[in-house]
Amino acid sequence: MSPLRPFLKWAGGKRQLLPQLRRFVPEAFGRYFEPFLGSGAFFLDLCVRGHIESRSAILSDNNADLIGCYMAVGGHVEQVIRQLRKLATAHEADGQRHYYQIRDERFNPLRRKLRAGRRDSCVDYPATLAAMFVYLNRTGFNGLYRLNASGDFNVPAGRCTNPKICDTSNLQAVASALRAPATELRHGGFDAVVSECRRGDFVYFDPPYAPVSTTSSFTSYTAQGFTDADQRRLQAVVIDLARRGCFVMLSNSTAPLITELYETSSAAQDAGLRAHRVQARRAINSDASRRGQIAEYIISNVNPITEHHIPGALAQRVPTIERCK
Repeated sequence: MSPLRPFLKWAGGKRQLLPQLRRFVPEAFGRYFEPFLGSGAFFLDLCVRGHIESRSAILSDNNADLIGCYMAVGGHVEQVIRQLRKLATAHEADGQRHYYQIRDERFNPLRRKLRAGRRDSCVDYPATLAAMFVYLNRTGFNGLYRLNASGDFNVPAGRCTNPKICDTSNLQAVASALRAPATELRHGGFDAVVSECRRGDFVYFDPPYAPVSTTSSFTSYTAQGFTDADQRRLQAVVIDLARRGCFVMLSNSTAPLITELYETSSAAQDAGLRAHRVQARRAINSDASRRGQIAEYIISNVNPITEHHIPGALAQRVPTIERCK
């Protein structure tokens, strides 16, 4: 399969961490679950490497716009591409003015209309709306997704002078992966996997990261409803799945709360979970001087493969990970 890239920018996206995440993929597993889909970087990487072939993949997120956009791309990619090309052309003429016109006069009104009287606005998410979602994501500030008190998207325009708005070949390739017979997109919370996962299934959790401090760069995308209580609820789910014999992997910050929940927790250790510190590059802070290498956790009950078992080109790029004691 040709290389696949996320078509959305997403705070906390995992492209930079992929070499590390690959080390925790089980040699054999049943179905694949990803309850915090985001940019889909890890799922797409699994597709490229042949791990999803003939396997079921259940991809979910509680962001209705995100899942609706994926559904539209998977089902109507050529329509999405046509609309995106029009948006890209108009953006070249007057980017910032066009951004706010699309956001305030078209995208938000259409979202409100779609949500009115519907239980799940992902259903029949139109290609026009999906294209606007991609456009706003590619041209908005830092690829953020943020809603105001009224439920309207309110991210300001970004500063990129030449954004890649319509990557036709990549969109078509992603659509092909999403259309695989055993791949399913769902709108819902992360705990829905508990009732469905069986022994031998592989689950990857990439939640909004816990902030490492009150001024942490992580706060730019964690202050959207994922609380300490949610982190604790997620820990209970991860431990339950590990005890059940599922392969589990979770990425998160090295915040004190996450250390407490996984590195020093006897319940997590008894379930076979181990916390590993890795280095990742992050660019989610509005202050460019505060971006760069930062320690993160990969928590899993899968023993990571060593550098000696990684193909040469990849091994050169993978730093040593530290298992937390």
